[in-house]
Amino acid sequence: MLTAHSKAVTTMSRPRASLASSHAARLSATDPLVLVVAGGLILGLALGMRHVQGLFLLPITMERGWTREAFGFAMAVQNLVWGLAQPFAGMIADRFGSARVMLAGLLLYALGLYTMTQATTSAAFVWSAGICLGLALSGTTFGVVFAALSRLVSAERRGWALGVAGSFGGLGQFLLVPAVQAGVDHIGWSAALWSMAACALVALPLVWPLRERGAQAAGAQPGGASTAAQAGADGSGQSMRAAIRQACGHRGFWLLNIGFLACGFQLAFIASHLPAYLLDRGLSARDAVIALAIIALANIAGTYLCGLLGNHVRRHRALAGIYLLRTAAIALFLLVPLSSVSVYVFAAVMGFVWLGTVPLTSGLVSQVFGTRYVATLFGFVFLGHQLGSFLGVWLGGYLFDRTGSYDLVWIGAIVVGLGATVLHWPIDDRPVGHREGAMAAA
Repeated sequence: MLTAHSKAVTTMSRPRASLASSHAARLSATDPLVLVVAGGLILGLALGMRHVQGLFLLPITMERGWTREAFGFAMAVQNLVWGLAQPFAGMIADRFGSARVMLAGLLLYALGLYTMTQATTSAAFVWSAGICLGLALSGTTFGVVFAALSRLVSAERRGWALGVAGSFGGLGQFLLVPAVQAGVDHIGWSAALWSMAACALVALPLVWPLRERGAQAAGAQPGGASTAAQAGADGSGQSMRAAIRQACGHRGFWLLNIGFLACGFQLAFIASHLPAYLLDRGLSARDAVIALAIIALANIAGTYLCGLLGNHVRRHRALAGIYLLRTAAIALFLLVPLSSVSVYVFAAVMGFVWLGTVPLTSGLVSQVFGTRYVATLFGFVFLGHQLGSFLGVWLGGYLFDRTGSYDLVWIGAIVVGLGATVLHWPIDDRPVGHREGAMAAA
């Protein structure tokens, strides 16, 4: 009987063991989704808190008695510091793992938002909103988050992962626009900034799933050890200095850098000055909030689709098309009579291609130079983006204070957009190993 009982127990335990094994398999299958959601939430929160800063322009300048140029200069410094710090944040992430950089970035974000409320001089505001938040953004946005996902997710699913994570950036922007505006209206701008700082602290546990193991941090793809061929493809056999030298000798790397400047110029100017522009032209604060929300909502679908587009269309040509579409949208926005409807249509078109350039640009860097130092190399490309952001935000305030109009900056956005369209089209998107092999064979 004991033997029979033991057999029965063994027989009964097999389905349970099989069930547990099946559950573990299902859990393992969802691991990429967990990684993408964690990275996407960090990205969405960081970009969302940046996206709404234009809503603070009028409340802060009116209460502090500052000019729009003073506010715009702080935002411009933020974008410049973000760009200058991004290569170094990328180097640290490539050497020690992205999770540590994201953790430091979230802590800096909370500190910067809180100190914005304590700034009573324009210099103090530049330190908090400009330098502190600029450093925070370098550790919590595309360069670091996309680099972690590029290494943690298989190459076959990389376009999907970057597209989904990027769409979370749009979702964060969409949700924070009405939430922050409601906070400014009901509890004041200072308390709204405190609430955002608290959100940055609450997000700290999201860093945990994005820790990179030794092989992943060294550039190996998930699912197996690196082969010699793979090492050449993903850059894992190079030193960081050699990878940077190789990129700097690649013509397409510089074209990406210069072309990405247009993206920063257009988006930073619109995000920071569109609310004030609409109010100056007689529209309501409600129209401005709805416009920012539409941009963020359209960006959710647009970024996801642009990320997938990189798997089916050559990325540099997709980028050229996006810049041309953006530029046409800005030109039409200026030509047609301004109304709530024209603003909403403009916001929808711009939102659809708002951050679509980022997964395509990051994917192009990975495609050409490999994943080992993608955070570092994308950081250098992103510097061009942030130089454009600095010019877009600062010139918006500077030229408005001197001419009483944003017209010259809108024209500048059209010019740089056309330039970016031309620059992206001839980029050589072959992996450097294949390109060098073809040149040697020739």
